[in-house]
Amino acid sequence: MSEQNVKQQTRQDRHQDQEQDQDQDRPTEEELRFAGASDHRKAAGRSMSALAMLRRLPQLIRRALALAWRVDRGSTALLLACQAVSGVLGALALYATTGTIAALITAGPVVGRLHQAAPSLLLLTGSSGVRALLGAVIAGLSERLSPRIGREAEMELLTVATAAELAAYDNPGYNDRWDAADRGADTAKELLGDAQNILAAAVSLAAAAGVLTALHPLLLPFLLLASLPQGVAAVRSARIHYLAMLDTTEDRRVLGMLRWYLVDKNTADQVRSDTVAEHLLDKYRQAGARIDRTTDRASWQSARVTLLGSTAAGFATALVWTVLLVLLAKGLVGVASAGTAVFALRTAANGLQGMVSHGARLYRVGLYLDDWAAFLDEAGGHRIERGRTLPEPPEVVEVRDVTYTYQDADAPALDRVSLTVRRGEIVALIGENGSGKSTLLKLVSALYLPTRGTVSWDGLPTGELDAHAAWRYTARVPQEFARWPLTARENVHLGQPSADGDTAVLAATALCGADEVVAGLRSGLDTLLARQWWGGQELSAGQWQRFAVARSFFRSTRNPGLLILDEPTSALDPRAEHRIFKNLRALARDRAVLLVTHNLSNVVVADRIVVMAGGRIVQQGSWAELSVRPGLFRELLDLQRDRGVPGPRTATAS
Repeated sequence: MSEQNVKQQTRQDRHQDQEQDQDQDRPTEEELRFAGASDHRKAAGRSMSALAMLRRLPQLIRRALALAWRVDRGSTALLLACQAVSGVLGALALYATTGTIAALITAGPVVGRLHQAAPSLLLLTGSSGVRALLGAVIAGLSERLSPRIGREAEMELLTVATAAELAAYDNPGYNDRWDAADRGADTAKELLGDAQNILAAAVSLAAAAGVLTALHPLLLPFLLLASLPQGVAAVRSARIHYLAMLDTTEDRRVLGMLRWYLVDKNTADQVRSDTVAEHLLDKYRQAGARIDRTTDRASWQSARVTLLGSTAAGFATALVWTVLLVLLAKGLVGVASAGTAVFALRTAANGLQGMVSHGARLYRVGLYLDDWAAFLDEAGGHRIERGRTLPEPPEVVEVRDVTYTYQDADAPALDRVSLTVRRGEIVALIGENGSGKSTLLKLVSALYLPTRGTVSWDGLPTGELDAHAAWRYTARVPQEFARWPLTARENVHLGQPSADGDTAVLAATALCGADEVVAGLRSGLDTLLARQWWGGQELSAGQWQRFAVARSFFRSTRNPGLLILDEPTSALDPRAEHRIFKNLRALARDRAVLLVTHNLSNVVVADRIVVMAGGRIVQQGSWAELSVRPGLFRELLDLQRDRGVPGPRTATAS
């Protein structure tokens, strides 16, 4: 090997050693995990026992029936009546079994025995037929009520969520608890079915227990003894599977997220051009492997518990049959009664098994319903409860010594800010990212209430105003604007049309260039704007932004008041941007306008420029004043004008 190669190899070895040392010193990378809500479900799952179920089931059944009663009282009452009648008929059928067997095993002609058994046979077959009919009615009623219960739970959830203060979303864990509550609302439709199955099993068990007690009181305790091992095993098996489900929740959410990133249209191009598919698929495999390990461990534990329970139940069942044979041998029960006891024991065992299996399922559903109920209480605690004063369109909006701090934030987003905006005035807010501009806009528009200080409309603090009445005079274009899956017309008037109809809609679109988009749609204003899998027509980001501006102009024209534009032209071409700012001056004549833009050439339209940094106002003035005065505005303006990038390189001779 040459000296040069030796030196090169030495350098490579040294570089590899340095990389290894860096890898050892480098902190472990954070693993992709879903940060879920609190661990109370795991604690509840670990405490799942037969006794805990027995204590909890009555409450859950009452909750199920209360929801059902709320959505359809008639169907709920009929369901309970059918369930009760079915139980009574089941008990009568067991009693009729004794008469049937007794008649058939007595001595005498067959015809005579059949005549003797006829009443019992008629009762037995009749009750079986009626129970089958009642079963069909019960199933139909459950199918009718279950989806209504689910929608009722969802409606309650949506009602309290949309009635909460916007600041609630800034509370730590609020969105996670919303996800958990949403899962609870989704499982609510299963509540009635499980409760109904438990009621059916309980009625069958009660009927069988009553028959066995009537035949001989000694049979009932032995029945319970025989059923106990399998019931305990079923509860423990349900606990194992429930805890495994909770342990894999995070990874299952990760799988769902990775699936979305791998196949969604918005990321499909980058999955290919960045050749990242294999890397993401590897993370998918890792999460799937963790799920498999957890479920395999749970399956083995469940199988072992089930085997032990079945073995114990087998010995206990043998004991029951021994007791029955002893009673029969000693003449304490007759042959006919013994036959009835066989049917009753089977019915009771099925009833108890049904109560355990459906009870465990209802218990799990109940844990999710707890999340739903807890969120209803939490969101209800954030309910918008302000004053009742109905405001007029504000002449003057004043921000006086306002501080606003987000939940768990280390520093306030706004710190002692004071500002006045008057009708007919355009005020531009300028500043670097994170300077507090968007927060200030939300305070001015009464979406937030200040932590300290006051925001007032014509001297009235926003906390004393009727919030919905104030928002009626507010038109906004936020940075992250909504792309509503509605028609083009509805995307402008948002379900609040003007008396001028489409004339007002088209006038608003003409002010911002959205009329050009409407002209190119397949059905004009009737076109559904949504992704193709919803049957709609998709728009580009710039086209969507034109609609966002059009709806703010429409809303501001319908109820002139505050017009708030937060980066309204970030995705627009120069022609559309020019049209918007050209028309903005005319719109500002009878409105108070607040404008945020990072394109400083656009703020020439403003009457006053307010410069923010670190949550404070550091400069105010007109374009003419600030463009020549030393300060942050002049610094940002100079940076935006500085385009001294190198030109294209010229070819040189080799």
